[in-house]
Amino acid sequence: MSKNMNNILKQAQMMQQKMAILQKELEARELEISSGGGMIKIKITGKQEIQSIRIDKECVDPSDVETLETLVKTAVNQAVKESQEMVSSAMSKVTGGLSIPGLF
Repeated sequence: MSKNMNNILKQAQMMQQKMAILQKELEARELEISSGGGMIKIKITGKQEIQSIRIDKECVDPSDVETLETLVKTAVNQAVKESQEMVSSAMSKVTGGLSIPGLF
């Protein structure tokens, strides 16, 4: 094998190690997202796992469940989107913008 090929393999291994470390760090990171002016708050990890959902008592109206459902759905969707963006942004820093299928 040529020196260039050995260097490329070493660089790929280093990138793989950095990405594995970063993935573990991202899984532990939490974001807090709110909806409805802070009436709904969601904590989510970089692994897109919901850690908690807090609903302000003022937005719980038994005669208007649809509004509460919409607020929760909006907050969950925003939390997942922001978590995915956080992971994608952090990974692109490690990969130098190179998109690697199946990673994120």
